[in-house]
Amino acid sequence: MSPFKNELIQEIVTRYEEDIGMLIPMMQDLQAECGYLPAEQLRTLARQIHIPLTRIYGIATFYSSFRLAPKGQHEVTLCMGTVCYLKGAGRISEAICEEYHIDPGGTTSDRLFTLQAVNCVGACALAPVMIVDGKYHDGVTSDSALEIISTLSADEAAGKEDKG
Repeated sequence: MSPFKNELIQEIVTRYEEDIGMLIPMMQDLQAECGYLPAEQLRTLARQIHIPLTRIYGIATFYSSFRLAPKGQHEVTLCMGTVCYLKGAGRISEAICEEYHIDPGGTTSDRLFTLQAVNCVGACALAPVMIVDGKYHDGVTSDSALEIISTLSADEAAGKEDKG
């Protein structure tokens, strides 16, 4: 592990005075700094505060706000609530997963986007709903969802060409 990462863990642990009761805030700080919870840093954190690594992983996997892998550059959220599901969200999810070889909660190999399936986004009248980087897309179909996501890829490629 790099000295920077060791220093980061030490700083976080010191900030909370090595209080095991502050484990969640420690993990939140680590994720805020790294963008996710790197395995190596979690092992170091467990050693520093003398708790089993399994306890940390139990918390990290219980709370959906924690990530054990880096997020993609773009966040694609697909509502899987009852109305959205009845209007085709399941098929949309399958199409996205098949096209981009990911599972819900996963990130594409190029780290361009992360797909999140959520229980409800509170926009049932617009079902099915997909949110891309905070922008709502209503009445999506498998084809329109794939088109929206492919635009992210095209925009990214165009941005690289402009810089090159």
